[in-house]
Amino acid sequence: MKIDIESLSLRELNSLLAAAEQRKKLLGTRRPLAVVRKELTAFAVSQGYAIEEFVEFHPASPVAKHSRRPRKRLKVPAKYRDPNNKRNTWSGRGRMPRWLADRTKRGQSATDFLIPGLGQPTAKKSGTIGRKSVFKQGGGPGT
Repeated sequence: MKIDIESLSLRELNSLLAAAEQRKKLLGTRRPLAVVRKELTAFAVSQGYAIEEFVEFHPASPVAKHSRRPRKRLKVPAKYRDPNNKRNTWSGRGRMPRWLADRTKRGQSATDFLIPGLGQPTAKKSGTIGRKSVFKQGGGPGT
């Protein structure tokens, strides 16, 4: 970690110095890790345990970090195709492409653009935003 002290203000420098002094004091009062480790191992043995039962301990090897690689996504065949431009396709996953969204706004259905023989439509019907979703339940006159 490199800190550019030339760009720090007086307040930031004072804060940095205070944090450094506090860290220095902490490190000065701590006992060496090897000594503490040896004492803990001896205490565990005196109680009839092995230190490995408490902590995964590998003194010769550095701590290995598990690298999480993003999973490779499988390529999915297209389900929808624009009849005016055959290059415009959509698999039905993710956001609806602009060309299909424009057509559905004009009143066409996404199922009109399904490629024959590739299964069921996956595009959702238009959302419920602005539509009345609460209905009165019975109890009116004459019931």
